Amino acid sequence: KASSEEKQVPLAATLENILHEQEKAWNRGDIDAFMIPYWKSESLTFSSGGETQRGWNATRDRYKARYPNQKTMGKLSFSNLEVQSLGKDAALMLGQWQLQRDEPIGGNFSLVWRREGDRWVIMHDHTSARK
Repeated sequence: KASSEEKQVPLAATLENILHEQEKAWNRGDIDAFMIPYWKSESLTFSSGGETQRGWNATRDRYKARYPNQKTMGKLSFSNLEVQSLGKDAALMLGQWQLQRDEPIGGNFSLVWRREGDRWVIMHDHTSARK
């Protein structure tokens, strides 16, 4: 029987791979593909700027309004990723994000993941920008 630490290595790699696919989608300007890992539910929550958005469609619409073109989207990168298992079907991920563009921005994020069948989805995203 594998120890819980051994089980976390594949979990971390699995979730990090999903995030790297999100980076690729973002960097080619494809918000719809970027949204694939988000829980397609009205119960999805996204907290940023002191507000919480509810629902997959509202979250996608927020991204599209805030980042209407490739210039505003810039080049996304994630770093300093940490994954903590919260049981067999849930995980917490912490990390940093950076957008390289004319006016670069970045900050921290925390994601709550849940397993839905054979895939992992983001059910909560809390993102903040560095001041």
